[in-house]
Amino acid sequence: MEVIKITGTDDTPNVILDAEKGIIEFSGRSLPEDVLSFYGPVLQWIEEYIQSPNQKTEINIKLDYFNTASSKVILDILIYFETIAKQDKEVIVHWFYQEEDEDMEEAGEEYAEIVDVKFEMHVY
Repeated sequence: MEVIKITGTDDTPNVILDAEKGIIEFSGRSLPEDVLSFYGPVLQWIEEYIQSPNQKTEINIKLDYFNTASSKVILDILIYFETIAKQDKEVIVHWFYQEEDEDMEEAGEEYAEIVDVKFEMHVY
């Protein structure tokens, strides 16, 4: 699978999708005007990836802010990886948040409760 790298803007996150390394990464801010057009190719790539995932997949989420529409897409993405975890593959979500950012910390904790994948919380 092709590595996808999307350079973020003020409204969209940096995205790295690397099947060979089993690394999926989102960083920056996520409040695209049209969430489906931005995340559509990302979701398509993930759908292909889960057909033959690596033995270990790491998802790094280091978002400073995301809007409600992005919140739903993030949940959808995490649910895709829950599918991989059920195939006896290792899936780890690394959720990064700034120490003083309680909203992002709570968001990570809420996602960790909803999806059945390993979550590790990290302060940066």
